Amino acid sequence: MKLTVKKILEITKGQLISGEENLEIESFSKDTRTIKKGDCYVGIKGENFDGNRFWNDAKEKGACACLLDSFEGELKESVPFTIILVSDTIKAIQALAHYVRIESHAKVVAITGSAGKTSTKDMIASVLKEKYKVLKTPGNLNGQIGLPLNILSYKDEPVWVLEMGMNDFGQLKELSTIASPDVAVITNIGTAHIGILGSRENILKAKLEILEGMNDTGTLILNGDNDLLKTVKTNLKQITFGLETTNDFVATDIKMTSENTICKIENHEIKIPVMGEVFVYNALAAYTVGKLFSLTPEEIKQGIESFQMSNNRMNTIKTTKYTIINDTYNANPDSMKSAIKTLATLKGRKVAILGDMLELGEKEIEYHQEIGEFCNGKIDVLIAIGSLSKNIFDKFTKEKYYFKTNEEAEKNLNNILKEDDTILIKASHSMKLEEIVTYLQKNS
Repeated sequence: MKLTVKKILEITKGQLISGEENLEIESFSKDTRTIKKGDCYVGIKGENFDGNRFWNDAKEKGACACLLDSFEGELKESVPFTIILVSDTIKAIQALAHYVRIESHAKVVAITGSAGKTSTKDMIASVLKEKYKVLKTPGNLNGQIGLPLNILSYKDEPVWVLEMGMNDFGQLKELSTIASPDVAVITNIGTAHIGILGSRENILKAKLEILEGMNDTGTLILNGDNDLLKTVKTNLKQITFGLETTNDFVATDIKMTSENTICKIENHEIKIPVMGEVFVYNALAAYTVGKLFSLTPEEIKQGIESFQMSNNRMNTIKTTKYTIINDTYNANPDSMKSAIKTLATLKGRKVAILGDMLELGEKEIEYHQEIGEFCNGKIDVLIAIGSLSKNIFDKFTKEKYYFKTNEEAEKNLNNILKEDDTILIKASHSMKLEEIVTYLQKNS
């Protein structure tokens, strides 16, 4: 959507330092490394840098304007370059995004949960694209900056699929207020961010903030198998999905291969192009949203079966020696158990290379010990990497190895792994276990 500088000044209560009020702006960027000609550069002040300082870099790379909350420098050109000064650039793009959302009259589906947000978002978008033009969250840009910038990329899409993330109270309320969802999907309530929020009950409370921006005609879609989501009662229309027969939408006849997960929903057989029972829940959420948006079962099936998984999330990589399951994007106890459970269903020798799970608070040792116990009877070999993962190592009773760093592990992998092994690699993102994936690909 094109916004004039005059409208931006009105919405943000900003000040025009230089430039023309009638200039139309269609796209926004906060990164001078990827900025495109004609973008409006947004200077954002972070903990370790001040994006306002790079306004001239943006200008030289073709930006048509800059939105800043501090300005130092000098404009010498005879043709004025547009600079808009606001009190807070983050609040400014949020206000602009809310304006665009209201003016768009789009239907908005918002997704949150402790795990599976991105894959559920991608699968819902894949389904809705069978009938509609869709604006969706790229990657996991689901926070106070990423979400409004995504909304500001709106062109003419009648349906939006937006992922919403949080790690503390108040954050989802803010995002929901910006995006005003018509439909909210909550994938599950687990233990992600429990170190900050203190309990799963508090996590539920924080996740339910997604309802704050919705009106009374909205729809709430819940994982009805989740113990805490079962307790949710609102005045909204509620639809549940899951494997338990009490849900509105139920998956049955679940089968797994090394590449697919097959299930039936409303007696329609669907082949999900990724392995793992957790993706049955993604498919159920997508099926439910598809029905709500009047897609036929065949359109929904086609959308699910053409779904493409984001990088580093249960991606299967076949090398000449091994089958690697790359799930290195992130980890918490719930997603770790789900990945291990999936590995356990596969044939051959099963190896889990597991790293630390972070942001788990006072119970971090207990949660890692729990994973070690969970691995017993499900995998053949454990390779634990990182200080917290020593607790996984301690509780596993079969063949196991422990290394403090990725480098130490890499020096020993060739002596541990065997041809035809299936290897799950998973940890919190900052553990950088994708380095192990790269190493195995190069050395197999």
